[in-house]
Parts: sequence; structure tokens; C-alpha cells
Amino acid sequence: MVLPVESFEYAKPDLAAVAGYHRRELAHAFFLDTLRAVRATACVGLVVVATRDPLAARQARTLGAVTGHVPPRADVRETVRRGVATAAGLVPAAPVCVLAADLPTLRPSELHQVLTVARMHPRTFVPDRSGRGVTALTSGCPRAVDPAFGSGACGQQRRGGALELTCRGTVGLRLDVDAPGDLVTAHLRGLGPFTRGILGTWVHPSPTPATAR
Repeated sequence: MVLPVESFEYAKPDLAAVAGYHRRELAHAFFLDTLRAVRATACVGLVVVATRDPLAARQARTLGAVTGHVPPRADVRETVRRGVATAAGLVPAAPVCVLAADLPTLRPSELHQVLTVARMHPRTFVPDRSGRGVTALTSGCPRAVDPAFGSGACGQQRRGGALELTCRGTVGLRLDVDAPGDLVTAHLRGLGPFTRGILGTWVHPSPTPATAR
């Protein structure tokens, strides 16, 4: 399993309008909730977090993942390549899955369901809710991974021969949070504990007036 993680400092610019400086905290929480779900998925073995963000790398190791080095200014495709290469170097013959790190409603049962189906096919991908991006891609052979990932990659994966997977009951696997509307939808579905905790700090209850005597 490979999670490409961009630097939190630059992540989720479209959430700045509603989150302000909390944008970075949200990106961080999305990552932690995603990694938590991945680590709780029974069929997942090795987890590689490919990132140049030092905080993400430290926390990934704390949570039992391996980190893959990513050079400065690497784009998402290069980050995917680095992560897949790290995974292949450690477990050369194993199939690989690349998963978006901004899935705060992901549940282990959803990931398990999709990975079980994906094992029966050489290459697959999971489209995001918009049908334009990709939240997960799998390959039976690491060398066959097409690093087209994230926004706009759905068409390229389809044209490249990968099978599109849209399994019932896997909403959390398609719900990547990039825009305010995504955050609202994720909140209604049920957020992971890290994202829920960050959002909880935004709301401060009004003081209760003293009762007149």
C-alpha cells in the first residue's frame, strides 16, 4: 500500500476560504484518518508513505508505516513513482495499491472489499465522486503502475486499460476532500476521529447566562 502525501503547508488550497489557517491542520487530519483506516484493514501488509513533509514522515513511522523519500518540488506522479519503487524494493513480488491520503471517512471494510475485487484483475482504479479524479489504483506488478493519479487521472487510467471499480457500499473510498462541499458531505457521512477533532475546535459554545435569582 502506497500513500502519496504532499506537504501540509501547501495542501488543500480550495479549503482556505472556509478553513483559513486550519487548512493545513485539516490536510494533516485527513492523512491520519486515512492511514488509521489503512492500518486497520486486515488484508493490508506493508504501508509506504511517500512524502517530503517531515511531520507526515515521523507520524507514519510511529503508526507502523515505512517512509519513501520524495525530492523537493516533486509532483504527484513522481511522488507515486517514488512510493511504488520503495514498496517494490521491500516486497518485489507483491501487488501494489496507491491510495489517496485525503479520505477522512474511509472505513477498513470498504478498502478490504475493493482490494479483494482488485486482486482478480491486472490493473484497476477507483474514481472519485466527480468521476474525473482517481482515489485508488492497483496493479499486480509494481512495474506496471501508471502513476496518473488524483485530479483528472480517471480518463487516463481508463484509456490505459485499467478496470474501473465502483463497488457498492464504498462511498468513503471515493470521497476525497478537496473543496468545501466535499467537507460538508464527509461531515454528514461521518468523519474519522482526527478530522472530527479538528472541526470540533472550530466551534466554541456561547457562555450560558447566569440564572437570575
